[in-house]
Amino acid sequence: MEPSTEDMQEAVTILRQGGVIAFPTETTYGLGCDPRNARAVGRIFKIKGRDSSNPLLLVAGSWAQVEQVAHLLANVRRFVRAYWPGALTLILPVREEARLVPGVVFNREVSIRYSSSATVRRLTRRFGFPIVATSANVSGQPASRSMDEVRAAGLEVDFILDEGTLPTRKPSTVVRMHKTGQLEVVRLGAVLLKMS
Repeated sequence: MEPSTEDMQEAVTILRQGGVIAFPTETTYGLGCDPRNARAVGRIFKIKGRDSSNPLLLVAGSWAQVEQVAHLLANVRRFVRAYWPGALTLILPVREEARLVPGVVFNREVSIRYSSSATVRRLTRRFGFPIVATSANVSGQPASRSMDEVRAAGLEVDFILDEGTLPTRKPSTVVRMHKTGQLEVVRLGAVLLKMS
């Protein structure tokens, strides 16, 4: 079930006001906010009880949105074309002009994926910028797969964008792009990579 236009607009309004939402992704429900808003990012760390040294990843609704916040070199673009949109998160050099806040940026890198979720693409395109997307759960607890599970976890969010219950899926695969152009698998998840 796709979220209504009214609910989508409400979620975007809350993001623009510096709020925190829960929303469905291609893996689980996530917690989202504007990655340029330090207060909102701080709230997500508090809601999850997450160590602030463990940065939050972003989701984007297009290639152009990825490039708003990260440097995507030609060799990486060729590699990732086989997997995007999809559940593959890349750790890339950040664009300083994106003005992302600490907690999203770490060591001048940002973690981002071009999402295959139609809801995420609608949401980020309406918002006009990538958003934070970390699993909707208290750190160390199971991820939420429905609006009811987000509520049951006691997560204090401003709005839940409901898409019903998601199937059980693995988290995204995470890959770091080194300055040398080498790719390192940080977390093996939903996407199986062909590295050759």
